[in-house]
Amino acid sequence: MKIAQVPPLYESVPPKLYGGTERVVSYLTEELVRQGHDVTLFASGDSTTNAELIPVCKQALRLDKNCKDPFAYHILQMQIVMEYKDEFDIIHFHNDYLHFPFSTSNDYAHVTTLHGRLDLPELQLIYNKFKNIPVVSISNNQRKPLLHANWAGTIYHGIPSDLYQPGDGGGGYLAFLGRISPEKRPDRAIEIAKRAGIKLKIAAKVDKADQQYYDEVIKPMLDHPLIEFIGEIGETEKSEFLGNALALLFPIDWPEPFGMVMIEAIANGTPIIAFKNGSVPEVVDHMQTGYIVNSIDEAVAALQGIDTFDRGQCRKVFEERFTSTVMARNYLMLYEHLIEEKNDFIRNSKLNNRQSDAGQITTRISK
Repeated sequence: MKIAQVPPLYESVPPKLYGGTERVVSYLTEELVRQGHDVTLFASGDSTTNAELIPVCKQALRLDKNCKDPFAYHILQMQIVMEYKDEFDIIHFHNDYLHFPFSTSNDYAHVTTLHGRLDLPELQLIYNKFKNIPVVSISNNQRKPLLHANWAGTIYHGIPSDLYQPGDGGGGYLAFLGRISPEKRPDRAIEIAKRAGIKLKIAAKVDKADQQYYDEVIKPMLDHPLIEFIGEIGETEKSEFLGNALALLFPIDWPEPFGMVMIEAIANGTPIIAFKNGSVPEVVDHMQTGYIVNSIDEAVAALQGIDTFDRGQCRKVFEERFTSTVMARNYLMLYEHLIEEKNDFIRNSKLNNRQSDAGQITTRISK
């Protein structure tokens, strides 16, 4: 199958540091290539892939200090993809609704995975207008604000089975991994660790938008012997960080669309203590890959005896549900369905045109 993958350009594929969407695109792309498919990646020039790379910009836009208008590069990306569209069996977009005006004709097979939150009011305008664009959710919970969208399926993220290996939690600490922001609730993680009397290591980046929150709320909480702020870490550091942790704290306070860090922990055999929001009940198998809680008190209680958790069973669930092989298989089934839908549409359009032409000829003859 000839497949195009179209990610955002803010990060390379895979990203050098933080970047969930681009990391998923990389895992999917490499697995599709491994399975023998012909894949083309329209990404930044500093991306690394076994697929054919068509660079849209020299480097990831977040790291390019000279980039003043990233939207311009994304418009350029859409035009380049459209110039190649007839070469692919299907085009898989990962950059939200940017391509929707280009994709209303139904003359090529395409699908869009929505990686972000969908509870923004402006999105209602988009999905009321573009009702026929097929989209994929990364959890069923993610769909709730846009139930009227043209949902083609829900496909959970996956990561390569050999990327992480089970750790033993020998570091004796709790882990918080990802991004410092109000909705991720690192303040809850700190409170849980203090009350449980267990060391907490925080490996997270601070975006400019969250700098004030970090300075005013989180930074004062770091002055405690049990709390260690590491900062942003890369892919190669995650396995040791998660594998040595007793548990991952995921105390979110927002409708998390998926939460890559959860399956990264599961891959390491590291249990998760997660608040019941967003995708959590779909990703965490209660008492098999962690504990789903509703309060700080419940989180602290769940940590009792966490050092005896069955990390082997946790890893087994990962292999069954969240590998890139499973993810790619699910996407391939969806691709085949959408390609057939597109072919049916074209056949029906040609048939309708022939019938219309025949009707016009009959009308002329009768006259």
